[in-house]
Amino acid sequence: MIKITLPDGSVRDYQKGTTAMQIAQSISEGLARNVLAAKVNNETWDASRPINSDSTLSLLTWNDELGKETLWHSSAHLMAEALEALYPGVKFWVGPPLENGFYYDVDLNGHTLSPADFEKIEQKMLELARQNNVYVRKEISKQDAIAYFKDKGDEYKLDLLERLEDGNITLYTQGNFTDLCRGPHIPNTGFIKAAKILNVAGAYWKGDEKNKMLTRVYGITFPKDKELKEYLVLLEEAKKRDHRKLGKELELFTFSERVGMGLPLWLPKGAALRERLINFMQKSQLKAGYLQVATPHIGHKALYVTSGHYEKYGKDSFQPIKTPQDGEEFLLKPMNCPHHCEIYKSSPRSYKDLPLRLAEFGTVYRYEQHGELHGLTRVRGFTQDDAHLFCRPDQVKEEFIKVIDLVLHVFNALDFKDYTAQISLRDKEDRSKYIGSEENWEKAENAIIEAAKEKGLKTVTEYGEAAFYGPKLDFMVKDALGRQWQLGTIQVDYNLPERFELEYMGSDNQKHRPVMIHRAPFGSLERFIAVLIEHCGGKFPLWLTPDQFAVLPISEKYNEYAQNVLETLSGMELRGFVDDRNEKIGKKIRDQELKKIPFMLIVGEKEEAEQKVSARVHGKGDIGEFSLTDFASHVNKLIENDFNQKLNQ
Repeated sequence: MIKITLPDGSVRDYQKGTTAMQIAQSISEGLARNVLAAKVNNETWDASRPINSDSTLSLLTWNDELGKETLWHSSAHLMAEALEALYPGVKFWVGPPLENGFYYDVDLNGHTLSPADFEKIEQKMLELARQNNVYVRKEISKQDAIAYFKDKGDEYKLDLLERLEDGNITLYTQGNFTDLCRGPHIPNTGFIKAAKILNVAGAYWKGDEKNKMLTRVYGITFPKDKELKEYLVLLEEAKKRDHRKLGKELELFTFSERVGMGLPLWLPKGAALRERLINFMQKSQLKAGYLQVATPHIGHKALYVTSGHYEKYGKDSFQPIKTPQDGEEFLLKPMNCPHHCEIYKSSPRSYKDLPLRLAEFGTVYRYEQHGELHGLTRVRGFTQDDAHLFCRPDQVKEEFIKVIDLVLHVFNALDFKDYTAQISLRDKEDRSKYIGSEENWEKAENAIIEAAKEKGLKTVTEYGEAAFYGPKLDFMVKDALGRQWQLGTIQVDYNLPERFELEYMGSDNQKHRPVMIHRAPFGSLERFIAVLIEHCGGKFPLWLTPDQFAVLPISEKYNEYAQNVLETLSGMELRGFVDDRNEKIGKKIRDQELKKIPFMLIVGEKEEAEQKVSARVHGKGDIGEFSLTDFASHVNKLIENDFNQKLNQ
């Protein structure tokens, strides 16, 4: 007999070899009908896989993220089976699940694929799904796996096999399709009721531009047709909110091939928005006891060799910059932390000096592949709202709580209400990939867990997801369309203080190593602004929006008064412009509505005579006449009330 511990803490006895599906059936047949997979000792398994030892068990359905992930990974196999049936001779590289859906990289072997083929693939997938074919897991020796894929002439799977260890290799078969895969998968194809091919794109094999170009086929599936229809509506809304589209319409940023791919150029309105975010964070940090520092955009190669970043990011960095000095090399910095370590080391430190909180909006550079660049969310040069806290081990928990407070302050101010904190801890079994003492790890992990608990955060715990230098807390935020993004992050680091030999003099007159906390509530300004644009559909909070008002003279006769209005309101620290084009007032209003300008101030003969403006609100219409002082007071009151309401939520 084995003991199975369920999520509610109850323990049940079952025969050795019982499957998660059988356990689900023993609880409720209704539950069993919805089980897609199982989490056994924090690993995702097939629901049909025998459990042979005492274990913790969670049953996964469509309502669980891991349940969705399993269904979408299984759907990638189903799509591959459909492609193989429709296009004989195709071969497959990898087909992982995504946050929404899945993709498979395919060598079409001379066939072509376009949007005109999508419906045919979808229909074939659903035809195969209705066969209710079971996903069968088979453990296989490396030798037999190599023989199998050699016989098929599949160089892609043979390449994958080179990196796999014997005794840890599995094949999965459903219907007429067999794939090299570690799983897990749903019980059978019948769970898949709706399918949509979303897109095709080019993708170099193994992400290497020197390799063959494969076709990446994106798709998504659902257990109900209704859910697919709802998703497609959401997808259309997402297209309208695409930050690349809105960024152009709102004149926030642009890209230039002459400057270089993945290197954004901030236009005046975008730069102003960016600066307001920076000022907001700097004021918040100042209150929290941070000290502002600034470091160069480059550093000596030896700096990043010492930190370990050269080893980790060397392949993804721009090539070293050689100087006329023989053997001297510099790198565009991939991270700010090594520079901050050197600032810490610039003076002797005492336990009384800690915690020391150093903050910088530092621009870093990574050489991302061409095909992975995407608007502002994936760029080659980006600015982090970076800070590094150097503290004593006994201060870690308190500092963690303060950083959480800062992250939540940012989320509340910008109306991100739906978020989960992921606690990333060490692997329970394999400790070999982590550095630092067991004692320090336990202190750090407990500090994070306790801090998250004290703050009442909704959390998930992931074992094996810690960085090699310490545990971390990542904030996963859902936007207005329900899409999840990782924004804020807090990490505990014992590695860099060791590598840079950082010290402080303790109260015992002995030298000690500080603990280092990395944190970035925004993550990067570029990615954060991209997410913010799509979250609010380009309609920014009033305190943040580049232009709070547009002055619209009804004819050229009132352009001078319109300029006076602009100058007066600008002097009251409001932001706006005059639309003095020779256009009818109706067109001016429509154009500013499209640009999502919060207030439109109409001025004509009556307004000039009374030294007033007639105000309209974006999306709502007229709100009456205001003197300039009253209008400024009205806007500032709206900002203050909105800001206070959000921060007090």
